Amino acid sequence: MNEENIKMNRPYVIAEMGVNFYDTAKALNVSALEAAKMYIDAASEAGVDCAKFQSYKAGTIVSKNSPAYWDTTKEPTKTQYELFLKHDHFGEAEYRELCDYAHSKGMQFTSTPFDYASADYLESMVDFYKVSSSDLSNLPFIRHIAKKGKPVYMSVGAAYISEVDEAVRILVEEGCEDIVLFHCVLSYPTDPKDANLEIISTLKKVFPQVRVGFSDHVAPDDTMMTLAVAYMLGAEVIEKHFTLDKTLSGNDHYHAGDPEDFKKAIANFKWIDMVKGRPEKTVLDCEFVPRKEARRSLVLTRDMKAGEMLKAEDMMPKRPGTGISPQYTDIVIGRVVKCDLPEDTILTWDMV
Repeated sequence: MNEENIKMNRPYVIAEMGVNFYDTAKALNVSALEAAKMYIDAASEAGVDCAKFQSYKAGTIVSKNSPAYWDTTKEPTKTQYELFLKHDHFGEAEYRELCDYAHSKGMQFTSTPFDYASADYLESMVDFYKVSSSDLSNLPFIRHIAKKGKPVYMSVGAAYISEVDEAVRILVEEGCEDIVLFHCVLSYPTDPKDANLEIISTLKKVFPQVRVGFSDHVAPDDTMMTLAVAYMLGAEVIEKHFTLDKTLSGNDHYHAGDPEDFKKAIANFKWIDMVKGRPEKTVLDCEFVPRKEARRSLVLTRDMKAGEMLKAEDMMPKRPGTGISPQYTDIVIGRVVKCDLPEDTILTWDMV
């Protein structure tokens, strides 16, 4: 099997830029739109397939007294409303510009809508809709999105399987034929011991009609092994938060991957796909010579004269495997040698 014949089929990779670019814009003293384009540039260069953002307004996503559920030592904002208010400045015009920019870079574009207005104006932009884990039980909203006839990718963090089933049923009822379910742990950052990646296998078994992916909130490590394991367990789509600087303060930077992390993850996926190969058991091109040299042939244990009959004790299986295979020993016993042969001769069929 030649290397060029191996099908490379790494997972589809989504960089969840979310609203991290707002913090980068502040740190670099550039506009938020300029920073968002910098994120798209870096993700494109890293080999990412899709740039993903988040579309919301603080007043429609959360009540003003909703408490924080993130690590407040990393992001000290005390209420969800205060946090969302910092990052809700973009609307249809800005996302249109980012959509066009991502497409110009050869990437797909999406943004998670958190309200009906966002879902509606994004319809002409997104290559697929992404539904947040937080909206898994917002069934009327899911139905609204499903009716738009686009693929729907849905995270299922902090949910029971029955809740996932309800949401999937609604998508199917409305004719959605392209569905991706993301295993996701709704904890920021997710402790590796809570990553629970076997849920990928569970989702594939319970929902065989959909694709399954992984939306990752585990902080990056030097190996990006969490994402590698997710792919090995069958994740076809990988989503991870993306940042240009993991040291920035803010809600998502501390568990996001930077461009180098994404490059490493994508290299891992390609390596895994290469070493996995194919399920067909056959002899590889690289094995043909070793196969002959490492296998055994019937070899004479003594000198023999022409016309002598071969007995079991006259032969021994030895390397290389260029002569008569030991599997034919019973056929060779009782035959006569056609010419004088010295000890240690590798027997071939023209000799007997």
